[in-house]
Amino acid sequence: MNKHDLTLRLAKKLDVSQRLANDAIDTMINEITSAVKKGQRVTLVGFGTFYRARRAARMGRNPQTGMRMRIAAARVPRFRAGDAFKKAVK
Repeated sequence: MNKHDLTLRLAKKLDVSQRLANDAIDTMINEITSAVKKGQRVTLVGFGTFYRARRAARMGRNPQTGMRMRIAAARVPRFRAGDAFKKAVK
């Protein structure tokens, strides 16, 4: 399923226009992104938690040259699935 498919399903289920459904999805994604960017956790009970984590610096290898190189530390987005979501997928 992609975003377009999700928009169609949401519009049909809520009996709203596709544009309104798409705007709702965009707003949700933008708000989650904004909160995680600020370092906040976004918890959707039963679904999961979006949060920001820190990846430590490490040594890597350039696949073209084989030379070892340092990969800088970074902040990365993470998602931890909730119990209800995990059970539904099983």
